[in-house]
Amino acid sequence: MAKAEIIIKSIDELKLMRESALLVSKTLGEIAKIIGPGVTTQQINDLGDAFIRDHGAYPAFLGMYDFPKSLCISPNEQVVHGIPNDKPLQEGDIVSVDCGVYMNGFYGDHAYSFKIGEVSPEVDKLLKVTKESLYAGIRQFKKGNRLGDICHAIQIYNEKEGYGVVRELCGHGLGRDMHEEPQVPNYGRRGTGKVLKDGMVLAIEPMINMGTKRVKFHKDGWTVTSKDNSYSAHFEHDVTMIDGKPRLLSTFQYIYDALGIESDEEKEFLFDDAFVD
Repeated sequence: MAKAEIIIKSIDELKLMRESALLVSKTLGEIAKIIGPGVTTQQINDLGDAFIRDHGAYPAFLGMYDFPKSLCISPNEQVVHGIPNDKPLQEGDIVSVDCGVYMNGFYGDHAYSFKIGEVSPEVDKLLKVTKESLYAGIRQFKKGNRLGDICHAIQIYNEKEGYGVVRELCGHGLGRDMHEEPQVPNYGRRGTGKVLKDGMVLAIEPMINMGTKRVKFHKDGWTVTSKDNSYSAHFEHDVTMIDGKPRLLSTFQYIYDALGIESDEEKEFLFDDAFVD
């Protein structure tokens, strides 16, 4: 069987994909308004599901590979694919909310790890470094580079802090299918892999454990936790390349608006700037 090829998107397709990605971003922004101690992951799931449907889209994760909920919500030691339930979140928890939508014939797929109230300095650092490593990887999504340059940048950024970089799970291409080529691991060698080109779309998503890089797959068929039950952080952006430079299709700005956070971390990657003379 021939290996699947990477699908290059036109500018018009990228604009449609951005609408899908931004609906995910807006959904995460709505979740940011309610998330906190005492809120259950099922309540978060229900809010996200309703918001997506109210905006004329479909919650992409619902039923995908038989997943039973609309969002993947993963507290604390859960790395990804947590199944929402009625257990309330507690002060000091962290929780990754991974959301996908299908709209305009394209998928959006985007994740953010939230603090629940006040967290310890060690946990706060894990979140900070993991998110910074996402942007370290995105900066390598440029003309002349290869896929391994993205993967390597994420790996070394986290390993210099002693964190475990998960091997069994990875990012991916994105488009008319949720999971397209290429796979995007969070570890790798510089100068290896596919050549990065304009019109590629990648869902880049560091999944980083405070302790071991090893993970455990649970009997429910979905939940993945760190092997040593250390906290795990997960951040994800949808990114393309235009004129040789990385451009974000998704944004954390709706989250930051809801939480009262000021940040210019996305300034160098703004999608609209690609169309300004």
